[in-house]
Amino acid sequence: MPPEEISKNPEKKQLGHSSRHLRITDFELMRTLGTGTFARVWLCRFANPAPQDRDKVFALKVLKKVDVIKLKQVEHVRNERDVLAAVAGHPFITTLITSFSDETSLYMLLDYTPGGEIFSYLRRARRFPVATVQFYAAEITLILAYLHEVQFVAYRDLKPENILLDVDGHLKLVDFGFAKYLPPIQQQTSADNHPITHAKPSGEHPEPQASGAGVTYTLCGTPEYLAPEVIRNTGHGTAVDWWALGILVYEMLIGQPPFWDQNPMRIYEQIVAGHIRFPTSQPSSQGHRPSLHVPRAARDFILALCKTDPTQRLGHIAGGSKRVMEHPFFDGVNWDDIYYRRKRGPIIPRVEWAGDAGNFDEYPDPIEGEESEGGRGRYTDDLRAEWEEAFKDF
Repeated sequence: MPPEEISKNPEKKQLGHSSRHLRITDFELMRTLGTGTFARVWLCRFANPAPQDRDKVFALKVLKKVDVIKLKQVEHVRNERDVLAAVAGHPFITTLITSFSDETSLYMLLDYTPGGEIFSYLRRARRFPVATVQFYAAEITLILAYLHEVQFVAYRDLKPENILLDVDGHLKLVDFGFAKYLPPIQQQTSADNHPITHAKPSGEHPEPQASGAGVTYTLCGTPEYLAPEVIRNTGHGTAVDWWALGILVYEMLIGQPPFWDQNPMRIYEQIVAGHIRFPTSQPSSQGHRPSLHVPRAARDFILALCKTDPTQRLGHIAGGSKRVMEHPFFDGVNWDDIYYRRKRGPIIPRVEWAGDAGNFDEYPDPIEGEESEGGRGRYTDDLRAEWEEAFKDF
């Protein structure tokens, strides 16, 4: 779907709407694709499919209401559903087909991406050739450009585990649990139509954000990928995603992130200091692995994305994503070819049939009858009375 069509007439879009008719019994749960603190993702298919639907499979994200409430994730879950509904149709973002709910659980029915996590391929290869990294970085750049500049959404959890490969080797960004709508400051007004300046309760003012973007203060994300402004709690916006792209490109080229320690606090100290070092190794004689030599354009790209001052960060400075796309690291890239997926990806996953789950790790089945993924009790009448209204959009 062309980018200008995704956000046009959302009420007419066939994807992302809530269903009042679907039930969990309409699906056959085949196997677990992944688990989290309060969610489980299943590979599923219709329990009684029509002839034309017999080969269709889906990913079904199941969230137990009691877990969502007790882990204080209600806002995150609502944000995830709303953002996925808004972006449904983008070629490199998982597609929310519909959502529904029952007495104890929330469900998001998504397209199934059978190639598995890019993390698995990186772990096996250790590092990727520059051309492979360029291809993936280009697709991610188009994702971020759309999220930031069309939807005003900060993704806030970019990492290899949240990037899947489809059958043609293209990326699909998944898990929008930390995504947040951050409208431009000039669009945000108080009840009396006075602009909201986002001063912190203490009276401190947030770090200025380029492009008039909104800010938030929630600490979320994976330690190695957190931007300095998140750690400093000075207010952050969409610039955090460009920082994370720089970290991701580094990890794909080098084989490990630039900031690492067993102690997360030391990782935070390294990030705030912002000193990125590149290996000095010369090209390796090992034919099966790309060399550790990092071209100048790639180094410059990483350093431009990983500026500790978000107002100086590539992608967030004047020109936005256009400046990212014009960087020498992307020399030779045809952006229309990237968006319209005219070429297959550099890594083609092995997929034997539509429901092949061989590219995903195996997980134990949940305990039958449990209302919680983590033994957090039942969704009681008291909880229902207090929280059911928050889940009505499902």
